[in-house]
Amino acid sequence: MSIVMATAAKALSYPHIEKTPGVRAGKACIEGTRIAVVDIVLLHKRGYRPEEMLQYYVRPLTLSQVHSALAYYYDHPQEIEAYFEDCQKAAAELEAARADYLSGPPGR
Repeated sequence: MSIVMATAAKALSYPHIEKTPGVRAGKACIEGTRIAVVDIVLLHKRGYRPEEMLQYYVRPLTLSQVHSALAYYYDHPQEIEAYFEDCQKAAAELEAARADYLSGPPGR
């Protein structure tokens, strides 16, 4: 008989927001989903209103979930913006590696 231990989500002081190790790399997500706060922030930065975000995902959200994600962002802008910066750096490194690969072997 094997014992399976559940990993508890880290409790945050934001309703509807949780961090669970192993889910979206431990990023803050809407409770019970894999929708990260950064996903909501991206929609917000693209000009979507919270009401428009409700049906954006296959799993419909509530307005309170969206507002909680935005509140988390406004209280933790450094955390979220650092994630976006890391993504931009990774994309630039990938593009540089791609360009280097496509340029062919040295000495051609």
